[in-house]
Amino acid sequence: MILSDFIVNSKEGLYCKYADFYLDPQVPVKNAVISHAHGDHAKAGNQNIYCSAFTADLMRLRFKKNAGATFQILDYHQNFEIGEVQLELLPAGHILGSAMVKMTYQNCIYLYTGDFKLQADETCEAAVLCKANVLITETTFAHPATQHPNPETEIAKLNNISGNIMLGVYGLGKAQRITQLINKHCLQKKIHLHYSIFPVHQLYQKHGVNLGSFQHYDRKWLKNNNQQQVYMVPPLTFRSYRNAFGVTKIFASGWQNLQHGNDETLFISDHADWQEILDTVKEVNPSEIWTTHGEGEHLKAYFRTSLRVKIL
Repeated sequence: MILSDFIVNSKEGLYCKYADFYLDPQVPVKNAVISHAHGDHAKAGNQNIYCSAFTADLMRLRFKKNAGATFQILDYHQNFEIGEVQLELLPAGHILGSAMVKMTYQNCIYLYTGDFKLQADETCEAAVLCKANVLITETTFAHPATQHPNPETEIAKLNNISGNIMLGVYGLGKAQRITQLINKHCLQKKIHLHYSIFPVHQLYQKHGVNLGSFQHYDRKWLKNNNQQQVYMVPPLTFRSYRNAFGVTKIFASGWQNLQHGNDETLFISDHADWQEILDTVKEVNPSEIWTTHGEGEHLKAYFRTSLRVKIL
């Protein structure tokens, strides 16, 4: 039997009262199951943290001594328990170390996707789905009009630009994926990294991910070389140099609004689009869908005659 209050949305985050733990809590809590290391999912100061090895390392890199009291490092498909709830982390395909959380209680399975994608990405583990009674899914891009293009086709646009490029990226996940794609499909490009992104690349390499070649940002180098250089910067830096001359300005994102005002579009997303969410529902075959992190109304309308959709 599905418990309608098995996971509830509280001010602290998604909460399971049946075992006193939170999924991706937004404030420090006693028991935190963290799906991945992005800042809107992984916060500092929790007491008991359950997560993948990469997520733990990234949190330690970002939060230093405030990362958390105790880390329970879990492999994918490793069973563990919190109270009477049985849990298992499954690859989410979002970024390196990202995990879906399979939760079993009283013979009912609840699958929390966290952020996820099904699109191929050589810089992280491919998503693995399972059957579940309840699918708790992100709906960041859950709109029928949203279809993410092929990332290899998108990255090939850079081959048409001979001058230097200022490329805005999110520093964790997107930056590493773009680096790997450029090194694979834009062989003439040389990648320079903002100082805040470089350590994350190093951590990816420590965990066995081959990103190809890259180097620290060198202002003198870029000044003396005005062809085929790509300077990869975080969003804040990108916005502060929107009026820079002598470079082509591009921002890598699935969001249309982040493409406005740039010199070229680069639609590369690390979230599931509409069709991927529908494919996920078909594979998981749930009796109910609970939605998080986005707009769930379109899913609710789509499944109005076949599935119960609850917006958390």
